Amino acid sequence: MDLDTIMLEAEEAMEKAVDYLKKELTGVRTGRASTGLVEFVKVEAYGAESDLRSLAMVTVPEPTQILIKPFDPSTTSDIVKGIEKAGLGLNPMVDGKQVRLNIPPLSGERRKQLVASVKQMGEQAKVTIRNARRDANKHIDAAEKDKDLHLSEDDVKGTKDEVQDLVKKYEGTVESLVSEKSEDIETV
Repeated sequence: MDLDTIMLEAEEAMEKAVDYLKKELTGVRTGRASTGLVEFVKVEAYGAESDLRSLAMVTVPEPTQILIKPFDPSTTSDIVKGIEKAGLGLNPMVDGKQVRLNIPPLSGERRKQLVASVKQMGEQAKVTIRNARRDANKHIDAAEKDKDLHLSEDDVKGTKDEVQDLVKKYEGTVESLVSEKSEDIETV
C-alpha cells in the first residue's frame, strides 16, 4: 500500500469517528426540545423496525415540547411504544392523531450525569482516532520494509508526522464538540 492510500484511509477513519460522535451527541438531551432526541428511536411498525423519522414528521412547536405527526395515523400506538421502549425518560401523550412529548427541566444531578456521558463519548471518539493512527503507522512501517516502493526515511517520517497532525486536528474537533454540548447541557 502506498503512503497516499494509507493517509487517505487514516483520515477517512478519523472522519467517521467524528461523524459518529456528532450523531450520538444529537441524541443527548439538554433541557431544550430537539428533534434529534427521537428521530432515531426504533419503532416496530408494519412488521419491521424503522426509525421514527421515517414514520412521522417530528417538529418542535415550543422549546419544551416535541410534536410527532405520524404519516399513517394507525401507527400512533406503535410510535408511543417505541418511545417508551427507548428509555428516554419522556412520557408520550397521544393527542388525537399525533403524539406530544413534554421535555421536563433537567435536575442538577442529571446534568452532571449527561455531561459525564458526553465526555465519555468524546473519549471513545478519541480512542477510535488514535486506533486509526496506530493502524496507519503499522501500514507505513510495512510500506517502508517493502523494497518495491523505494521509500526514503524522510518520506516515512514525513507521512508519520502528517498522520500525527491529522490526529491533533480531529481530536481538537472532538474537544470542541464535547465542550459545546456540555455547555448546552449546563446552561439550559
